[in-house]
Amino acid sequence: MKALVPIAYGSESLEAVMLINVLRRAGVRVTVASTEPELAVVGTRDITLTADILFKDIADVAFDLIVLPGGEKGAENLGKHAPLIEKLRQQRIDKKWYGAICAAPALTLSPHGLLDGKQATCYPSFKDKLLHFVDQPIVVDGHCITAQGPATALPFALKLVEILFGEDKRKLVAQAMLVP
Repeated sequence: MKALVPIAYGSESLEAVMLINVLRRAGVRVTVASTEPELAVVGTRDITLTADILFKDIADVAFDLIVLPGGEKGAENLGKHAPLIEKLRQQRIDKKWYGAICAAPALTLSPHGLLDGKQATCYPSFKDKLLHFVDQPIVVDGHCITAQGPATALPFALKLVEILFGEDKRKLVAQAMLVP
């Protein structure tokens, strides 16, 4: 299984690291790709995230999952990156998994029609930007999964593990992390 976690200036550091960490614990080959001109990206709280590769160098690579961290500025920046949006559109067409947390459903996915016809959630202050907002921590609709914010990052990442590998694998990863 291969997953892509794109990052940009202002990406929510906690969410990005949680997604990357939990997916890698589950054995997913996670590629962290910077949509910026450099690998080092300053995320929220002035935490520097270091990508594995620049997005332009993996634009043609297929992934089983593309998942976006939030952070208002980060989500806005990801939403301005046309090659990423095109890759997400293709992911949707191909019925492959894609998802986002926090501000990213509202500021990255929704403006580009990637949530059309989908129920979704996001950070509550952005709910008016979603056509079909559901006030739940995590929402799965078809091959799209969304979550509300930093406190839901761990359950969101574990849900991604469950989607990719099944409930037994999710339980194993959660148990190893001492998740109650």
